[in-house]
Amino acid sequence: MSSAVFSAYSRYYDLLYRDKDYSGEAHYVHELLGRYGVSTGNLLEFGSGTGIHGRLLAERGFHVYGIERSADMVARAEGSEGFSCEQGDICTVQLDRHFDAVLSLFHVISYQISNKDVLAVFSRAAEHLKDGGLFVFDFWYSPAVSAQRPEVRVKRMADDSVEITRIAEPRLFPNENRVDVYYTIYARELASGAIAVMEETHPMRHFSLPEIDLLCEMTGFKRVGTEEFLSGKPVGEDTWGACVILRKRAKT
Repeated sequence: MSSAVFSAYSRYYDLLYRDKDYSGEAHYVHELLGRYGVSTGNLLEFGSGTGIHGRLLAERGFHVYGIERSADMVARAEGSEGFSCEQGDICTVQLDRHFDAVLSLFHVISYQISNKDVLAVFSRAAEHLKDGGLFVFDFWYSPAVSAQRPEVRVKRMADDSVEITRIAEPRLFPNENRVDVYYTIYARELASGAIAVMEETHPMRHFSLPEIDLLCEMTGFKRVGTEEFLSGKPVGEDTWGACVILRKRAKT
């Protein structure tokens, strides 16, 4: 998405995802990292949004540093003990620091639709990890996208000041492993009755495991775990959101 779209989207982001189980997801990520040997330490989060995952993981004992493309979302993010973030591009970020794990949650990797950008994100993750460190991310899984095919969806949320209606209309590009989701968002201010209309397009790439493995070979990782995000079940044609655990190979 463009910076302008992110700016408009950020105002309503937390409201649209108020029903998202951030606490459950943070618990899942904490347990997942522990299974692969990272129970404490420093985490780098690619695409930290308004910082909810980062703050929850900090409460569980991690030190989390977030990189978020949207300056508006960074401005809305609340810093806390153990969590901080900055505006930046995950394709080009250079922090001159090394972390125990890099996380990228909520399908951020699927927003990298070109091979160039995907390779850049994998490379930046590898550069910021200690040898043996983990790169963990969730993404749209190609077998499920092909089997289930995305449908038109409508979501409605409200708080004390605004009522949001979002219509999501997908268009598939099978030869590009991509789904463009066209969003129309109606925001009605309850006090005045004024209605704002925003239109956005979210191009989303889906991945197969052979693609992930090839990216690993090119950037110094090995895939050591694969499961459905949050449930931990094996992936298959009914798995829309897959999660992989990659380990950085030590240099020889």
